[in-house]
Amino acid sequence: MIDFLIIGGGIAGISAAARLSALGEVLVLEQEDALGFHASGRSAAMFLENYGNDVVCALNVASHGHHISAHGGVLSPRGLMILGQPGQEDAFAEQAAAFELDALSPAEAAAIVPIVNTDAITHAGLNRVATDLDTDKLLQDFRREALANGARIATRARVTEITKPGAWLVRAGTDDYTARILVNAAGAWVDQIAEMAGIAPLGFQPYRRSMARIPAPGGHDVSAWPMLHDAASTWYAKPDAGKFLVSPSEEDPMEPHDAYADDMVLAEGLARYEAAVTTPVTRLETSWAGLRTFAPDRALVLGFDPDDSDFLWCAGQGGYGFQTAPAASKLIADIVAGRGSELPGDVVAALSPARFVRAG
Repeated sequence: MIDFLIIGGGIAGISAAARLSALGEVLVLEQEDALGFHASGRSAAMFLENYGNDVVCALNVASHGHHISAHGGVLSPRGLMILGQPGQEDAFAEQAAAFELDALSPAEAAAIVPIVNTDAITHAGLNRVATDLDTDKLLQDFRREALANGARIATRARVTEITKPGAWLVRAGTDDYTARILVNAAGAWVDQIAEMAGIAPLGFQPYRRSMARIPAPGGHDVSAWPMLHDAASTWYAKPDAGKFLVSPSEEDPMEPHDAYADDMVLAEGLARYEAAVTTPVTRLETSWAGLRTFAPDRALVLGFDPDDSDFLWCAGQGGYGFQTAPAASKLIADIVAGRGSELPGDVVAALSPARFVRAG
C-alpha cells in the first residue's frame, strides 16, 4: 500500500511529494504528458513578499529563505515598477503602500524604462527588491528531492475513479492504486477530485489569466528592465529571454480545462498597455493562458479534510503557488507528521479546510 498518493503534478503536488517522501512511500499521478503542464507552466515567475492577502504573505515570508538558498536558490534581481495614469490616484496609493514603492517622477521612470510614456503617466514607483523566480528550477529541485527519497511519478495518468473500501482505491488509466492518504493537489480540478472521492467540495473557482509574448519594444535591450504593472491591475509586462511578456491581467471565471488565450481579451489588454508606453505592439509571437484557482477567501487550503482524516487538501494556490511552495509543502509534512509548525497558529488555522462551514 502506498502511504501518500498525490493527484496533480504541478508545483503544489511536486513540492508536497518532496516533503512527504521523507515520511513514507509517495506516488504522484499527473494526467498530462509532463509535470507543471497547466498553471505551473504558465506563471509570471516573480517573487513578491507582499503579494496576496495576509495569510498568503505569511507563507511568502516563510518561503523566502528556501528560495534564496536551497539548491543554489531560484531568485534573481528584477524589480517592480507600478505606473499610474489620471484617475488612478487612489489605486496607485494602495499599490505604493502594499509594495513599499520608492516614488519616481514620470521622467525618472522613463530613465529606467525608456518606453514609459511621460505624457500619459502621472504616478510611478519602484520596488527594487522584487525578484524573478526560476519556476522550472524550483519544480525540478523538488522533483529531484522526491525521486531521491524513492517517490514515483506517473504522467499520462488521469484519475477516473476513487473509492474507499477501507483504504483509498484510485484508478488511473488501466492501473489501480491503493493508498493510505490521498493528497488532492489537482489545481483547477481539486473540487472535481474531491467529489470523485466522496468529499464535499469547498467552492474553488478557476480564473483565466492570459499572456502574450512580443518582440522587445523598439529593439531595446530589456534584460535589466523591471516588471511593469498598471496601478489599476489592468495589465502587466515583464522581460522574458530578450522578449517582452504582456498580460491583460484578466480574471475571468472558467470551468477546469486546458486554458487558451481569448483574442479579444488580449487585444483589449494590449491596448491598455499601449496607452502607457510609447512603442506600439506590431506583432505577437505567441500567446497562452492559465487558470489561477482560488478558494472563496483567496487563501491556500492545506490540511486534512474535517470529514475524512485520510484526505489531504493541497489546493487553492491561485497566483501564489511558486511563491508559497516551500512553506506550504513544509506545513503539509508537519501536519502529516504531527509536528508543530513554524508558522503562527492563526496562520495555520486560516489555511485549514476546517475554516469552511459546509451545509448540512
